[in-house]
Amino acid sequence: MEAYETLLKRVSHARLGEPAPSAEQLDRLFRVALRAPDHGQLRPWRFLTVEGDARVQLGELFARALSAEQPDATPEALAKARAMPMRAPTLVVAIARLQDHPKVPEIEQMLAAGCAAYGVVQGAFVEGLGAMWRTGAMAFDPVVRDGLGLAANERIVGFIYLGTPIGELRQPVALDPADFVSAWRG
Repeated sequence: MEAYETLLKRVSHARLGEPAPSAEQLDRLFRVALRAPDHGQLRPWRFLTVEGDARVQLGELFARALSAEQPDATPEALAKARAMPMRAPTLVVAIARLQDHPKVPEIEQMLAAGCAAYGVVQGAFVEGLGAMWRTGAMAFDPVVRDGLGLAANERIVGFIYLGTPIGELRQPVALDPADFVSAWRG
């Protein structure tokens, strides 16, 4: 099946350039994301898109966060923080919206948001786009969370970098499911 062949070849791609995903492509990626498993139909996710000059502003936010965490950060480290959002023409901030629920614990909601984020990544590959899901310290930084306008019940699941792959796609390492799967016999 063509779908399986496509899914089995998906790899992350760190070098991304223009053109950025079109509005139509982004719409399809988010439609895929919305099909994530969702116990209780809570839809415990949301996304922010960051494009154009907003990437520069996000870089400034990252530099402020680094300065708050490390007041003695070097100019080189601050420049690196500022440059992070410039690695791709489009970023998607995947956010978990955690809700009190008697049957759906927070961990399930986090996993659902992660599945939705992975839907964006999978959809990007199907569209012929490159994608790289990154977390790192900025995903957990309170200055970044506040600067992005997250509510107290929200957590950044990751920053998904999207664009056109630059260079050859690497071939995925062949993995054997038998190395990861075993039967439980009770």
